[in-house]
Amino acid sequence: MKYTAYLSGEIHTEWREMIKSAIAKNNLPIEILTPNTDHESSDECGTNILGAEDNPFWKDHKAAKLNSIRHMTALKRADIVIVRFGDKYKQWNAAFDAGIATALGKSLIIEHAEELTHPLKEIDAAAMAVAQNTGQVIEILEYLCKDY
Repeated sequence: MKYTAYLSGEIHTEWREMIKSAIAKNNLPIEILTPNTDHESSDECGTNILGAEDNPFWKDHKAAKLNSIRHMTALKRADIVIVRFGDKYKQWNAAFDAGIATALGKSLIIEHAEELTHPLKEIDAAAMAVAQNTGQVIEILEYLCKDY
């Protein structure tokens, strides 16, 4: 079986690269989709493409709309949505992606540290699996791809 997985969530660690590397190393039949993880280009795309804005709200609005094209397309294409919550920043966009994935009936894997269990309990309840580290996520993907 071949899967398409969307990797959503925090952008301040190398977790996506760890998953991509494990997929390549183990020759897993998984296509990876990601959001734009370059903070500057993500924040500036709206005004760079559609023109400057004096009001920060409209600047962010333009960027969010353009970025949502990529996010929504990836969420709809994905068989599996993996959302990682880091502890450094609040990731409302990651929570939003988890909610959309749930509404679309996608298989949802959540990753976060144990201390985030209480604030993420509703998101965890919607997930098929809740991992505490990227190694566990990789093991889940390896399990899903194994022939029995």
